[in-house]
Amino acid sequence: MTIFEFSQKFPDEESCRIDLRNLREQQGIICKKCQCIKHYWQSGRCQWQCSNCGFRTTLRSGTIMECSNLKILQWYKAMFLMTVTKKNISANEMKRQLGMKRYEPVWYMMHKIRAAMGNRDDSYNLHGAVEIDEGMFESVKSYSDTKSKRGRGSQRQSKILVMAESEMVSGTKKYKYAKTRACGFFKMKKIQSFQADEITSLVADFIDPNASIISDGFKAYNKLLSVVNKHQPVVKQPSQTVKLLPWVHIAIANSKRSLLSTYHHVSYQYIQNYLNEFAYKLNRRNFGTNIFNRLLVAAVAAIWY
Repeated sequence: MTIFEFSQKFPDEESCRIDLRNLREQQGIICKKCQCIKHYWQSGRCQWQCSNCGFRTTLRSGTIMECSNLKILQWYKAMFLMTVTKKNISANEMKRQLGMKRYEPVWYMMHKIRAAMGNRDDSYNLHGAVEIDEGMFESVKSYSDTKSKRGRGSQRQSKILVMAESEMVSGTKKYKYAKTRACGFFKMKKIQSFQADEITSLVADFIDPNASIISDGFKAYNKLLSVVNKHQPVVKQPSQTVKLLPWVHIAIANSKRSLLSTYHHVSYQYIQNYLNEFAYKLNRRNFGTNIFNRLLVAAVAAIWY
């Protein structure tokens, strides 16, 4: 929806409450106490009551808005602004757009939304041909006064494993510089080290066992055949790696530029949340204006208790 459609659909807090109630009832209410799924609505209390044990569930309980003092309308506006724009939006800009005075509640709200994005993407695995490569992202990390290292061992670098579905394009190229592979879904995960065991474990969690992995000749990928059916390590010159693994490098370059242009510096502790937002919007690049509605479902389906 456009900003005008959003203003018409959600003009006040009550309209957001009604929409949230309908959305939660579509997803189903589960009792925290007895796991019963049969509830009835108490209009006077604005709560659901379990028909089995009588336990009451509030409108926000079990969502990312649980235990928040912010209005539901403010949550809706924040999710709308984070999805309607192609580029990212900073917490300071969000604070100005929402007309709020304090920075901390806005920053915390946005990180909970990013965490919900990551939870939704984690429920899907990558299939088919999958490109894998590692990237180094600059981040702010507290460390001692010792001299900072350079390269992969630098304290200012976060290690990120990037995975992208990549299928060969059949037929002739439509133009000279057209890609020979078509991209699908992406995943970007922070890792502690480029050790073979850690990378293999991450691949087993997020890539289908029947997938075919394409990577460079990095030794940390030597154990991937233990979790997938096919692994094609392409040992070439570093300058040719970009052509062999086009989509992971495009994702790395675009995400670095996005983080640098909007946030300038990101914390090592929270860089995964920023990557969650980038990957979530990238995976839903063809959803159009429906991406906001999908984020509402992810926010309601998130279990925070």
